[in-house]
Amino acid sequence: MKESSVNKTRIEIFDIAYNKEYEKYLYRCLAPMPYRKYKKRDDYLKNAIPNGFHKKLLEVDGEIVGQIEYSLAELSGFPISGEGIYVMNCIWILRKVKGNNLGKLLLNNAISSLEKENAEGIATLGLENHPSPWLKRDRIEKLGFNVIKSMELRICYKEKYRGQLFKVHLMWLPIKKNTNMAHWDTEKLLRGVTFCLAHPLYHSQSIKPEQIFEKVGDAT
Repeated sequence: MKESSVNKTRIEIFDIAYNKEYEKYLYRCLAPMPYRKYKKRDDYLKNAIPNGFHKKLLEVDGEIVGQIEYSLAELSGFPISGEGIYVMNCIWILRKVKGNNLGKLLLNNAISSLEKENAEGIATLGLENHPSPWLKRDRIEKLGFNVIKSMELRICYKEKYRGQLFKVHLMWLPIKKNTNMAHWDTEKLLRGVTFCLAHPLYHSQSIKPEQIFEKVGDAT
């Protein structure tokens, strides 16, 4: 647990991967959704937690207002690979406390831990023109990540958004100098992700097509 005091505000960051008291946040996170266990997430956590998965919550004056989730690439919820590379599944700060650099504080806490684990760098995904307001490219860039690869996709499910184009970016933040960067499997990405039902790229079990996105081309 890490504690600090800024202008008499109590800030705490703590890892909940092995803490039963906060188990609901392993499934519910900060999304306005009811807490419930579900198979895809449960299967993911059972494999990831014993092998270096981290989920950290950020509290301000006793209220949970932020989270970050990350793991080794081979245990990530994304089809991202790379030796010694960690992948950030998500980072989230509630809107009501934005503008206080809490996202950067949360990420720096993760980086400090990863330096001790000899990590090469952190990768994640950023979205552009996607209907979801989460994991936007510009917000990920403000944390220090850079785009290293991009592609443009078309949404093939949900009547409301079918045919809409958006860009997905592979984002990279090195921890060591002169390190190899992350790679992604674009074919797997077309199937969406299953580790979190609140994720913008989530592939619901109710959606029958194997691919929920169509690649339009490499984005610039």
